[in-house]
Amino acid sequence: MRRNSLSRLSLVLRVVRNCMAWSLSGTVMTLPLVLVVEDEAIVRLHALSILGDAGFPTLEAASAEQAIALLETRRDIAVVFTDIQLGAGMDGLALARAIRSRWPPVELILTSGRMRVEPDRMPERGVFLGKPYQARQLVDSVRSFGR
Repeated sequence: MRRNSLSRLSLVLRVVRNCMAWSLSGTVMTLPLVLVVEDEAIVRLHALSILGDAGFPTLEAASAEQAIALLETRRDIAVVFTDIQLGAGMDGLALARAIRSRWPPVELILTSGRMRVEPDRMPERGVFLGKPYQARQLVDSVRSFGR
């Protein structure tokens, strides 16, 4: 019974943390909604867990096409964290270029374990994180956009 209560309390605290605003220096700052785009489910869930544990609200997509569909219907997405290799269809670099063209305010973080992206190929204001990335690197990258 005690363990079950602790699990429920942990879940409630996580939901509250994901929905709340931070107060920093007297200024209320809402945490940005992060869209995680990754075709490998385990890797996607890991990124969602890292960001959720840090208090960020998240959405997920398994492909660039799913990400674009979410961006077309949701105006509250502030950051997109995408793998570059996304399987069949549009890759992460093409997705990033489409986002920069259609939704210029959205911040971009790209990742890959197979390639490095030259700065001249990165979209404006884009950040690259090589895999394997540390949880702190991902969280700090998302937080850096709020500064």
